[in-house]
Amino acid sequence: MKDCLFCKIINKEIPADIIYEDDEVLAFNDIHPLAPMHVLIIPKKHIGSINDLQEDDSELVGKMILIAKKLAKDKGIDKDGYKLLFRTGKHGGQEVPHIHLHLIGGAQLKEGIGPV
Repeated sequence: MKDCLFCKIINKEIPADIIYEDDEVLAFNDIHPLAPMHVLIIPKKHIGSINDLQEDDSELVGKMILIAKKLAKDKGIDKDGYKLLFRTGKHGGQEVPHIHLHLIGGAQLKEGIGPV
């Protein structure tokens, strides 16, 4: 999608602190972290929101979750725990219309989104 912020990051038109990339998925550090570790994991395929997912996207979304698990282990936050979060739509707090999985951890998290 031409004007999508995350598509521009995927296409390297906008810089990001990329920590993982393969043919289908990109992960980078959030520029406004809510915890010591706050990574966004995005598909390279443009999908506007969770509401736009199709049956054939299930493998891609599963892969995003497995990448989050791998990154949590690589960064040493897997044992103490972490949060995975998809936001959907305006009321869900989705700010960029491209699905993204938040991996948040590295500190004791409160019930909301960020650290206690």
